[in-house]
Amino acid sequence: MTYRFEPLKMEQPLRRHLRMGGSAPSGEKIEVTSRCIERGGKPWLPVMGEYHFVRDQKENWYRELCKMKAGGIDIVATYVIWIYHEEREGIFDFTGDRDLRAFVEAAQKAGLDVLLRIGPWVHGECRNGGFPDWLLKKPFPLRKSNAGYMELVRQWYGHIYKEVQGLFYKDSGNTIGIQVENELTDDAQHLLDLKKLAVEIGFEVPLYTVTGWNSLYGAKIPVDDVLPVFGAYVDAPWADTLEQLPPSPHFVFDSMRNDAAIGMDQIIQAPEDGWILPYERYPFATCELGAGLQPTHHRRMIVSAQDAYALSLVKLGSGNNLVGYYMYHGGINKIGELSTFNESRASGYPNDCPILSYFEHTAISSYGETGETYRKLNLLHLFLHDFGSQLAPLPYVASQVHPKPEDTCTLRYAMRTDGSKGFVFVNQYQRLHKMKPLEDVRLDTGSVQFPVLKITDGASFILPFNIPLGNVKLRYATAQLLCRTGDTWFFTEIEGNSPEYCLDGEIYRPEQLPDVHRVKDSCIVTLPKEQALYLRKLHGSVFLGDQCDLYWMDEQIHAVQPGSFSYMEWNGTHFIHQEQRKEYVPAQLEETSLKDLAFLPPYWDELQLNGPRKVLCKKISVTTPEGFVEISDVCDAAQIYANGVLAADEYYCGVPWRIPANLLYGKECYLFLSEIKNDFYREF
Repeated sequence: MTYRFEPLKMEQPLRRHLRMGGSAPSGEKIEVTSRCIERGGKPWLPVMGEYHFVRDQKENWYRELCKMKAGGIDIVATYVIWIYHEEREGIFDFTGDRDLRAFVEAAQKAGLDVLLRIGPWVHGECRNGGFPDWLLKKPFPLRKSNAGYMELVRQWYGHIYKEVQGLFYKDSGNTIGIQVENELTDDAQHLLDLKKLAVEIGFEVPLYTVTGWNSLYGAKIPVDDVLPVFGAYVDAPWADTLEQLPPSPHFVFDSMRNDAAIGMDQIIQAPEDGWILPYERYPFATCELGAGLQPTHHRRMIVSAQDAYALSLVKLGSGNNLVGYYMYHGGINKIGELSTFNESRASGYPNDCPILSYFEHTAISSYGETGETYRKLNLLHLFLHDFGSQLAPLPYVASQVHPKPEDTCTLRYAMRTDGSKGFVFVNQYQRLHKMKPLEDVRLDTGSVQFPVLKITDGASFILPFNIPLGNVKLRYATAQLLCRTGDTWFFTEIEGNSPEYCLDGEIYRPEQLPDVHRVKDSCIVTLPKEQALYLRKLHGSVFLGDQCDLYWMDEQIHAVQPGSFSYMEWNGTHFIHQEQRKEYVPAQLEETSLKDLAFLPPYWDELQLNGPRKVLCKKISVTTPEGFVEISDVCDAAQIYANGVLAADEYYCGVPWRIPANLLYGKECYLFLSEIKNDFYREF
């Protein structure tokens, strides 16, 4: 069957209509059109990942930022959470793990730009949405433009500014964006007042963003003064139900930018004045694509690698021109002098979240581990780094068929093209549902017809057409384009199909993978998928990790995985094998079950959510401080106390709990496990 597309609508983008943009001392400019962001006069399609500095230790920041850079992140986004820095009124703390300036400088050293989400209210599954307790006692409305609140915001913004002064893009720094507030959907004037206040204080950046979601009509924003950014999650751990949700719409190509489900525990449903956000004035930008999900006590699920990959691919195919993930790197909440900092029902919010654990299961875990999500997303990020400037100006073109999320039989596909060249996107994946395989698929772009493809259940890929590879014209490829270095282009196979290339009208089919093929002055390398997952561009070179995730730090190559590792480096004609030897003695977990509780845990309430539960106690220890240990006990909630202090906690989500050995080594540690009951939604 031949699959075609709707007619192309190629409209000229609006320029210089948004009150933003800026220049670096070098003369480079960042500007925003209605289609995309431009940097240095060229279309720019950056990848942004969220990582909260206060939810990690200062000593870890630079290493973890280097891992993010290696995974394809261009911009690190981070909340500046008020309660962490002014828990007691008038006493500000930007030291140690709260040292914002040091974090921004570490990001610059790692080669990353920064977008600061300065609130004042941030949500972030934090106590009071990030507001200090004392602020809630003030005699005036919060999140409103009254004199009392705005004066306190002025003081808060002023302290943030002092920390990052001189680190802005205009100063040759790496702070390129500011987000004000979060999930404020019905007060455009307040958002404008916050932006004006930030600018008045000194926050001069090219990009000013606000969250734009709120059902189909979008949040009320000050038009042309801010860039609305959107999100998409594959499930809703905040949803007030213990049932499986309907099939997610985010696995179907669509021009709709909003996720109507985000924040429905916090925001209103419908405007009274007929407001509709003028989407056509802005590029499609995201800040919260769910590379993971924060488990709540009543809803627990884990975003798989394919969930995250297919979600991001679909949004790219639908026109996304700023790829932003929340969270990309997990974290560990601090405990304050006066309270814990987690969102909880006890603090007046709709959800119970763990006291410490935050987004453990995402691209990079709370403790710095990488996994399949990190690797799969990098397949897209490699492509965007080298070909994003070609993709960004291309509009979204819908397929002639428009399947619904519950339709598991119809092909899901889209295109981005200028009418001649471009990319076809296919996603035959729907979370928690089986899709019908399709045997006879002919994709016809209008300028190119691809060979017959088999579309397997779960297949998600991008196919290029009419793309120049040096002085060779690639008419089509039934392989996914990854990246380029010099005169070499790297591809990987797609599910269920053998790679085929039409190069200057000649057909080439690799006999086996990996394959190196030269045509004229160009070289095409085709990798099997299992190798491509470990492909990295680091420090100007292309590397292949041998079942390990490589990153560049302090002018050296490293592996996330501990111990010795090997890899291959591309020298322009072939891969050269390299290896590094490192001593490594992995820790072993030792457990002793106790008949009685060793002591009454200080945070007993977390073990008793939804009513009384039996609690088991074990004394645990590790043999060395190296590596990770796994706790596989089935429970409701788990806590570890090290020398009497809460060191780690988690809600059980059906997978082993991985704990760094150095968290336990040399300490007297006890594990508390509460009884699991059938009182929450689960996918295990």
